[in-house]
Amino acid sequence: MTIQNLIFLLVAVAGIGLFVWQVRKIRANILVGRDREMSGHVGERLNKMLLVAFGQQKMFKRITPALLHMVVYVGFLVINVEVIEILIDGIFGTHRVLQFLGPVYDALMATNEVLGALVIIAVIAFWWRRNRTQPVRRFTGPELRAWPKLDANIILYIEVILMVALFTMNTSDLKLHQLRGEDLPGAFPISSLLTGLFPSNLQALEVLERVGWWAHIVGILLFLNYLPSSKHFHIIISFPNVYYSRLVPQGQFSNVDSITHEVKAMLDPSYQVPAPAVGPDGSAAAPTPFGAKDVDDLAWTNLMNAYSCTECGRCTSVCPANITGKLLSPRKIIMDTRDRVEEKYNSPLIFQPNLYGAEAKHPEQEQLDKANHTLLRGYVTPEELWACTTCNACVEACPVNINPLESIIEMRRFLVLEESAAPNSLNVMFSNIENNGAPWAFSPSDRFNWADDLFVSEKEAVAKS
Repeated sequence: MTIQNLIFLLVAVAGIGLFVWQVRKIRANILVGRDREMSGHVGERLNKMLLVAFGQQKMFKRITPALLHMVVYVGFLVINVEVIEILIDGIFGTHRVLQFLGPVYDALMATNEVLGALVIIAVIAFWWRRNRTQPVRRFTGPELRAWPKLDANIILYIEVILMVALFTMNTSDLKLHQLRGEDLPGAFPISSLLTGLFPSNLQALEVLERVGWWAHIVGILLFLNYLPSSKHFHIIISFPNVYYSRLVPQGQFSNVDSITHEVKAMLDPSYQVPAPAVGPDGSAAAPTPFGAKDVDDLAWTNLMNAYSCTECGRCTSVCPANITGKLLSPRKIIMDTRDRVEEKYNSPLIFQPNLYGAEAKHPEQEQLDKANHTLLRGYVTPEELWACTTCNACVEACPVNINPLESIIEMRRFLVLEESAAPNSLNVMFSNIENNGAPWAFSPSDRFNWADDLFVSEKEAVAKS
């Protein structure tokens, strides 16, 4: 093993190891949530993952950004095949080890080059859209971390650097082989057009090839370790998030098991209520609270939602409550969940975005309880929760099947069942249901008076005619 191979191995192990360390922290954060049975329906879940996560199905509701995103996304997937080759070459000291694939290798290299050029074009379009046009409303908001625009630009710059490094490596390698009268394995339609821009000095070309090679692989390792601090972590976690997304009809509420058992026992005296859960020490476990006050009261799938958020704001842009000026922002609910779980448990962030010119996170929310810092009231106010109309527009709009409504419902359930803190209008409805069997303040015996009145009116109308 040469010195170069040894240095590469150390760099690769350090980069991959640091990324795994961050991912393990994120996994630990997700698993603090309540257990939820998600087994079964494998075929249906795989089909949904292929359509929504891999096929970008929901992105195509906005065709222009969808096409640009698809180019960058497909380029990211295909070009990573060449990363595998670089890793093998770096460890074993080989050169273009996959060349044994023959025509397949030619097609792969040609596809990489074409996609690399398209990625640069798409990135320029994204950069222009972010920085030189009127800002899209959903790209702004007090719930965003302190660097939403900078974060987007960093990713764009990294992608351009990676593509430039790739073309530097391929073009210098191609010209080096041409000057030596040798054939370079693979097909390089873009690099063949760039050879005239490179020097004809063999030593200089060797240096450029190595610079491009190292810049490409080191850039990818840096990019990999930047992802957990960025909204772009969704390129990894969106796949399991979509796989474990809800299969029941949207808007279907979950039941509280303890209440369900109590109701069944009331209706059927012979019904046997299951024994309470037993804790690790053999004693009865503490009763599970109704709803969610903090992040560990939510299901683990809700916490995975928080790490899958692309911060695109599509959910908030279609929320009728937000559009009409109310405080609710579905994106904020998801981002608050992520911030709270990292505050309470593990922070996997190497880069701390809130250190860069961060202002008070929610300056307009004077109701936030900073002394008793929990998700509910510490980050999310009851006013936000009660503004939700449960219309599912946010769920339908999310390109990676995040469900903000579930978290909203769980926190509202806590307010009602644990704190009896429902708005007065709901308390009136609850009383009417309890006393009259309906939401309205009418006795059950008067429920059909409207029909009698309608019959009399029709009878009089007939008599007049």
